[in-house]
Amino acid sequence: MTRSATFQAIAVTAGFGLLAAGCSQQKPAEPTSPIEAPVAQSAAAVGYACESGKTIAVAYPDAQTARLSYEGKDYVLTSVVSASGARYAGQGLEWWTASRGETESGTLSRAGQGDQAGSVIVERCSRPVAAVAPPPSGAPCAAENLRLAVEGGDAGMGHRLTTLALRNTGADACTVTGYPSVSLLDDEGKLLTSVRAVQAPGNYFAQGRAPTPVEIRPQQAAWFDLAWTVIPHEDKGETTCPSAKTVRVTAPGATTAIALPLAFTPCGGQVEVSPLRPVLDGSAQPASVAAN
Repeated sequence: MTRSATFQAIAVTAGFGLLAAGCSQQKPAEPTSPIEAPVAQSAAAVGYACESGKTIAVAYPDAQTARLSYEGKDYVLTSVVSASGARYAGQGLEWWTASRGETESGTLSRAGQGDQAGSVIVERCSRPVAAVAPPPSGAPCAAENLRLAVEGGDAGMGHRLTTLALRNTGADACTVTGYPSVSLLDDEGKLLTSVRAVQAPGNYFAQGRAPTPVEIRPQQAAWFDLAWTVIPHEDKGETTCPSAKTVRVTAPGATTAIALPLAFTPCGGQVEVSPLRPVLDGSAQPASVAAN
């Protein structure tokens, strides 16, 4: 091969190399769609159990982002202004969380389409939040040092809930463990024998938790929930529900009951009583008291 032919071959080879490099620069890798982006491995996901039986896993890698996994797909949502709780939106979805006591609720909604204004709720979910409290050190609470009061409640889908508080008015800390004993009285002050109190770790509005010792310091309180339904059980012959006018509560370990006026109409022959739980500092207050 002559020297001229050799230079021509080198020039052609270099030209092909530049052309290939140019093509590779003009075709960048396609970015992953945010709706299919994998949940960040650096942020641990927490699970929310939904009423439908499904689970929603959410990771919060920073204060502005929620990476949500639902029905095999991953979504990246961004924080938006919320009147209460934390709210995230993106890809036509909205995720709203709020805490009450030791339970964090989460609501997944989808933006309405066409003539449907607002959003459509897809899932209602919740998860327990671990309580961090000092070990109880007080003696069992005496009835004469306790006061019973209504702290709030909730309502939805034929279910009702009232949160009650046992407040320590004594000078020393005391301890309660487990479930309070509850009975209902009618408008004549007689025992409402047609309604029984059932101990239940959870209810329609909150996931259950096992009873644990709760220390109540002076002027502080322990909470428990009273839950019932307002829909008559017609399949069992119930057409009207009995009327309760007073709730009577005996703290665990105490021998004297505390009475409080509370008018409501529990159906189905029972009310559910949750275990006593501590009131965490900074925890959300319950909603307004549920009506009959």
